[in-house]
Amino acid sequence: MDHKELVDKITQEVMSRLEGIKKVQQESNSHSGPFISQSELAGFIDHTLLKPDATKAQFDKLCDEAVQYKFYSVCVNSSWVPYVTKKLRGSGIKICAVIGFPLGAMDSRSKAFEASNAIEAGANELDMVINVGSLKSKDYKLVEEDIRAIKRVCRKNTILKVIIETVLLTDDEKVIACEIAKKAEADFVKTSTGFSGGGATVADIMLMRRIVGPKIGVKASGGIKEYNQAIALIQAGASRIGCGSSVAVITGAKAQGNY
Repeated sequence: MDHKELVDKITQEVMSRLEGIKKVQQESNSHSGPFISQSELAGFIDHTLLKPDATKAQFDKLCDEAVQYKFYSVCVNSSWVPYVTKKLRGSGIKICAVIGFPLGAMDSRSKAFEASNAIEAGANELDMVINVGSLKSKDYKLVEEDIRAIKRVCRKNTILKVIIETVLLTDDEKVIACEIAKKAEADFVKTSTGFSGGGATVADIMLMRRIVGPKIGVKASGGIKEYNQAIALIQAGASRIGCGSSVAVITGAKAQGNY
């Protein structure tokens, strides 16, 4: 089966499942019980601060909120890894660093160097941006090697997430990107940086989950601001949620009576 046939087949499956999810959501709206508790949802969330003008005070707040709500991790630019690692030592909160962020267009050796430094500084997880231009140029070998360059510097327990930047890709390209990430032994595929417009959608999460299967994680990120939005993405197959509005998302759970 060629890529076009594969995409058509998967799209039909995704749309069928999407209608099913919409029906479940409509039915659930008439019931009082929410899908998932505040504490359970917190365990899905990478509490994120990636703004270029973010200050030390904002990172202090990020860490305090992560401890208070028990988010899975904090996600920061690599230069802030030493600071948040020190702040969160002993808390059990993971440290996630973005690599090649937000464009993904730099040399693979530069990405690998950044990744290695972030790990040495305390990062448990890496969210790397693929070389989107190379993918769209059909230089799949370069895209795969770019991912493998980061994979090689990872420690045994380092989690590698691959940001495919869905808003810039066709469905065909999304399928190929997920296939390449899987082949390169990434631990997760991730939707977005949030810097190219758009963001995580239920349809993209379902498509990505269909491609990578059950053993690889799928992270939804970009534009996630509400509890119901996060729940819909988890239902669609997301195993991690990345957002800067994490407290609002959690507060939404509490507002619905889920403590």
